[in-house]
Amino acid sequence: MARHSYFCPIRWSDMDVYGIVNNVSFLRYLEEARVDFVFRMAPTEGDAFFRDGSVVVKHTIRYRRRLVHRHEPVEIEMWVSDLQSATVTIDYAVKDGDTVYATASTTMAPFDYRAGRPRRLTDDEARFFEKYLEDTRAVG
Repeated sequence: MARHSYFCPIRWSDMDVYGIVNNVSFLRYLEEARVDFVFRMAPTEGDAFFRDGSVVVKHTIRYRRRLVHRHEPVEIEMWVSDLQSATVTIDYAVKDGDTVYATASTTMAPFDYRAGRPRRLTDDEARFFEKYLEDTRAVG
């Protein structure tokens, strides 16, 4: 199965008063990684999934280890754990090799902002996500 990796820089401003990466920063990391992943769907004409719109339906994050500021980026590995006609679930492992800092899952739905309603995945979108589909959940 194919997986996509994004190497995310850790900014000093991502730290909280306790000296660890703040939980809100993790959501930003996941967003950066997800945009990098989904942009590969149509890199020359913009992102087909986001061009017509999409909404986040649900986020789940399980924190496993403390992540602190450093100069090296952290790897965010992604795959698709569920694909329905009108939703896609992207799972993540925020890690360095075997050290996992967090696992997460985001369910998204394509959305037609002009019509003000959800839409179904196009055939091209479904084919793109199918390449990354595997029966593995990051968050139980």
